[in-house]
Amino acid sequence: MQYLDHLAIIALAALIHASFQLSVSMLTLMSGHALGKKTSHSRLMRLSGSFILGAALMVALLLSFTAVILQNTLETISPIIWAATAGLSIGVGVAVWLFYYRYRRAGTVLWLPRPLASYLEKRAHQTTYGAESFSLGLTSVIGELIFSCAPVLIASLILVGLPAPLQIGGLALYVFIATLPLFIIYLLIGGGHSLAKIQRWRETNKRFLQFIAGSALITLGVFLYVDTVFSNVIMTGGRL
Repeated sequence: MQYLDHLAIIALAALIHASFQLSVSMLTLMSGHALGKKTSHSRLMRLSGSFILGAALMVALLLSFTAVILQNTLETISPIIWAATAGLSIGVGVAVWLFYYRYRRAGTVLWLPRPLASYLEKRAHQTTYGAESFSLGLTSVIGELIFSCAPVLIASLILVGLPAPLQIGGLALYVFIATLPLFIIYLLIGGGHSLAKIQRWRETNKRFLQFIAGSALITLGVFLYVDTVFSNVIMTGGRL
């Protein structure tokens, strides 16, 4: 794969990450509670900005930490590792199709266990300071690691094979795309758009986002398998 192909895969992995909804849900929930408390617009924007900063930092830390671990533990990325990663991507894609939303619930209720969901909702309701909002942003990214691990691992494996300047560019590209929905909501809130309209759009399009995220993970997994495993088997005469 050429460098442009590498960056395109990183961008696709980041788009898949961006389609997950826990951070978006937490941001809208926190903003809704803040508005319910008659929080000033400027303070609401500071809280939202701190949340996004925390989420972006955690995405960057997860991706860079995974890439460093891979770079320091693997001499080469063998087809077997690519095969396992492709299998993980396909498996997570199927899980997104089946389990991401609670089908019997109205609204945009996610897969989260109820105790964890209640804890996060309580945290969002009690957030009044920037530091609390920042930590909530960090937590929202960690809470969805069970699904985001696949795109993060794929992007990390790609980053390891890039020159240092492109590694930094690829990291920045992933973080920007993965947190883009949060920036969009931030701009919508700043422009005076109603949170109810934002939530209604999310509820209307949740099945589409779920289908796209699962399908993209499966497609990316199949592509990686064909490109890095199947083609290698053909070239080496059946040896991995």
